[in-house]
Amino acid sequence: MELTRLISVLFFLLVITAGSSASPQHWRKKRVREPCKKLVFYFRDIIYNGHNSKNATSAIVGTPAWGNRTILAGQNHFGDLVVFDDPITLDNNLHSPPVGRAQGFYVYDKKEIFTAWLGFSFVFNSTHHRGSINFAGADPLMNKTRDISVIGGTGDFFMARGVATLSTDAFEGKVYFRLRADINLFECW
Repeated sequence: MELTRLISVLFFLLVITAGSSASPQHWRKKRVREPCKKLVFYFRDIIYNGHNSKNATSAIVGTPAWGNRTILAGQNHFGDLVVFDDPITLDNNLHSPPVGRAQGFYVYDKKEIFTAWLGFSFVFNSTHHRGSINFAGADPLMNKTRDISVIGGTGDFFMARGVATLSTDAFEGKVYFRLRADINLFECW
């Protein structure tokens, strides 16, 4: 009787451990998540340089000790803090009607190479979308594409989570750049 119980317990433990992480990889199904929503937008940033107040969409609001607020600092703009309110469009045409605004800031945070940290929202109020999508993350500008986190949203994008892949679509000197944002949302409500 005692031996039967012992064998039963050992068999039970063997069954439990055989179904755990010790099982072969091909027995487990790999779960590939597809995005619940894919979006593509463009936004363009025109930094105020002392001469373009009529069309500037961003301004330097903080600088290192050696900088000023109309010209980006040397050393890869290290220490500059820029706030922006950029139009968002569905294509890369400067004159396309905006479907929303990209509002937030970026900080150039490394002396050795162009890189920034971004915190911003896409704010929509159009017939296509209402609400906002919130983003945050590092932006190593010299990479062809960069991924930043989608950390939330409101309205049509309530509680959204995902990844936005940014790529520089165009730039002109230190005053103008246009980014393409390929957004893949993995949590949609």
